[in-house]
Amino acid sequence: MPEAFDVVVYHNPACGTSRNTLAMIRNAGVEPHVVEYLKTPPNRALIRQLLARAGLSVREVLREKGTPYAELDLADLALTDEQLLDAVEAHPVLLNRPLVVSPKGVRLCRPSEAVLDLLPAQHGEFVKEDGERVVDERGRRVATA
Repeated sequence: MPEAFDVVVYHNPACGTSRNTLAMIRNAGVEPHVVEYLKTPPNRALIRQLLARAGLSVREVLREKGTPYAELDLADLALTDEQLLDAVEAHPVLLNRPLVVSPKGVRLCRPSEAVLDLLPAQHGEFVKEDGERVVDERGRRVATA
């Protein structure tokens, strides 16, 4: 019997990258714990833990597009991690997604196929919403040009 493979995905269903990531997790035969982070935002301590495990800084996971990033002047390099976390707590949409946690690590899965490094083998072909073929019919990653 295969060992349990517990995966958590911090997901935004309105985001194509997030939807593709979730679909690849399921294509690997894994039903993840899906956290819609805009409805249930991770707290500051969890964000710190996730970023430490992923080897990322707070600044590296800030989302600019479609957020109050510019209005809050978050590009200001004088802002501390604590100030950036204050902004993320007040505006969870600033946290880029999808963040995926698996027994193989934690990663911000942009592009979505980055999730493949965190999963067991894919169960057949996977094609992203935009038509890009990522995994072939044998479950192998397709080389990109």
